[in-house]
Amino acid sequence: MSRHTRQAQFARALIELRSLVVDGSIPAGTRLTETAMAERLQLSRTPLRQAMDRLVDEGLLERIETGGCRVARFTMADILDAIEIRGVLEGTAARLAAERGISAERSAQMGDILAGLDTAVDPARFDFESYVRLNDDFHRLLPELSGSEIVAREVARASRLPAASPGAFMQGQELIPDFRTSLTRAQHQHRCIFEAILAREGTRAEALAREHARLARMNLEYITTQRPNLADRVPGLALVTE
Repeated sequence: MSRHTRQAQFARALIELRSLVVDGSIPAGTRLTETAMAERLQLSRTPLRQAMDRLVDEGLLERIETGGCRVARFTMADILDAIEIRGVLEGTAARLAAERGISAERSAQMGDILAGLDTAVDPARFDFESYVRLNDDFHRLLPELSGSEIVAREVARASRLPAASPGAFMQGQELIPDFRTSLTRAQHQHRCIFEAILAREGTRAEALAREHARLARMNLEYITTQRPNLADRVPGLALVTE
């Protein structure tokens, strides 16, 4: 088997297994065996084992002392902590980007993303699908601006925790009252973060990025208290057991 084929099988195993866990198809606390999951996904055990190892590293699976893994359980406090961690890490990325400076190429990339987001939230031609896509682009590029592979990797890791990703609460948000106002506010924060980075204002950029992440906390609190029927549309909330 070629290296390319092995990598492709690992990628497929990781995507499919993560999806089954995050959307609740495999309930929290369920024990997973390599044999059963390999048969279910129609994959060999080697890429599946590698995928399970990765999900243990991400915190979605946990080792069992007697062998194997089980789907992790999370509390609401865990979810709030995960959002806070992402905010801290994105804040660090924004501060480092401001302190170290960014290239003209990176600046142009972010400028294009922000211009697209401006168009997406324009009341005259509101485009929710474009907003979701460009919001993901913004949050993927932000940690890269830090110039630190370590920071970028840890932001990505934190974003994979249940309900902690920047886009976790986008699904179903179109049903939330005044959600367009919420997205316009979020876009204003995006621009302020980038402006602080360009102005080399590290402390301000960090504070703004951390505050921006708290929008996810506000959306979580709204869904859990006001619209619990939307919870199944938020990736990862299926793993919350308390």
